[in-house]
Amino acid sequence: MNRVLISVLFVIYSLSLMAQSITLPDEDIKYKIMYKWGLVNTQAGHATLSLRNKDGRYQASLVAHSEPWADRIYRVRDTLLCTMTPQIEPLKYEKIAHEDGKFTHDIVTYSRQNDIVTANCVRHKQKAEDEPIKIENRSLTASGTTVDMLSVFYYLRTLDFPSMKKGATSTINIFSGKKKEKLTIKYNGYSSVDIDNKLYYAYHVSFRFTSDNGKKSSDDIDTWISADSKRIPIKLEGRLPIGKVRCFYTK
Repeated sequence: MNRVLISVLFVIYSLSLMAQSITLPDEDIKYKIMYKWGLVNTQAGHATLSLRNKDGRYQASLVAHSEPWADRIYRVRDTLLCTMTPQIEPLKYEKIAHEDGKFTHDIVTYSRQNDIVTANCVRHKQKAEDEPIKIENRSLTASGTTVDMLSVFYYLRTLDFPSMKKGATSTINIFSGKKKEKLTIKYNGYSSVDIDNKLYYAYHVSFRFTSDNGKKSSDDIDTWISADSKRIPIKLEGRLPIGKVRCFYTK
């Protein structure tokens, strides 16, 4: 559940297009997170995605919580934070995660020189409440387009979907707090999505995560982006070892 809860923003990026300098509105977008396994279909959590324009930069956050019944199985209290330029280039990214009694706090600070992106990563990790917090430092480097778990969502909203061809794919870099992955995006075309008896028209995108050696690093994820000027991710779906998790836009 962890991967998909965090991934309400994982909704994706490039398809070989360049980011534009655009103005995004201050907003708060809410989601319900549903767990489905066979006939079981129940709300497992909720999340809020927020954006503010401050001092010429974008400040974004994602806060995700599991529901009380799910807390007894796997308690989640996660927060993502990101500062971006008007061109949706991340400057700083943080992941603060409280999951099943474990705590991590990743701080990623970016620097760029020509086509090279370097990130200084500091990870605070605690395996249990009665254990000390360990601190790790590492550096991540990539060549070309590079985003993180939160900024990728906003870059996606700048894309010109109507001009894309169905089946088009592209691969970019994405940093988590501890590693670099390759993200391959496939545009699956225009479709409709029914959420709580309300019909939305959307662009369907799927994505695959791999390590540098091409090995699959996590399950594929599908998302649907509203086909209007708001470009809101209205549905996201990912698989779990048992069942699947779906995130639905509520308002």
